[in-house]
Amino acid sequence: MELALLYSGGKDSSLAALLLDQFYDVRCVTGTFGLTDDWEHAERAATELGFPFERVELDRAVAEAAVERMVADGYPRNGIQQVHEHALETIAELDVDAVADGSRRDDRVPTVSRAQAQSLEDRHGVDYISPLSGFGRHAVDRLVAATFEVEQGPSEEIPKADYEGELRALLAETADEAAVGEVFPEHDQTYVHGRSD
Repeated sequence: MELALLYSGGKDSSLAALLLDQFYDVRCVTGTFGLTDDWEHAERAATELGFPFERVELDRAVAEAAVERMVADGYPRNGIQQVHEHALETIAELDVDAVADGSRRDDRVPTVSRAQAQSLEDRHGVDYISPLSGFGRHAVDRLVAATFEVEQGPSEEIPKADYEGELRALLAETADEAAVGEVFPEHDQTYVHGRSD
């Protein structure tokens, strides 16, 4: 069975790929608005892990609406949620039996409610799978530490294709660089370089 995994090259989506690989032919798929080349990092991570990679174009109008929402809110949560839902809808249109993401039990964003999952499944004739939904952050961190070579650091310095880089770029383009710091809190990102030996 073919599965499209919404893939960033980070620890969560990489762990999801390994878990799903037991049951599906996993294809790592990164959505991009064409604003940065961050997707290349996801492609390298997928290749290092031995998974096929695909890049899909997302609707720039969704990114623009998300950035407007972030500026109005003063934080990124709702905007990122909009983009994640759009990305799932986009990969559900691929010729696959299932779609998945790397969202965890304790994620604040993005999340997919039961109603959203059922709607996605019914409208596109796919299964939606969230293999990490039963895992908390600490459990994921322990599994990742035992499985991957991971780089971790400030989100401005660690390349990853999880929408944030492109949304930051669009925000800087439409507002200014100061707005990026006002909307996005400082936090660490991860980038998977491959499996541990």
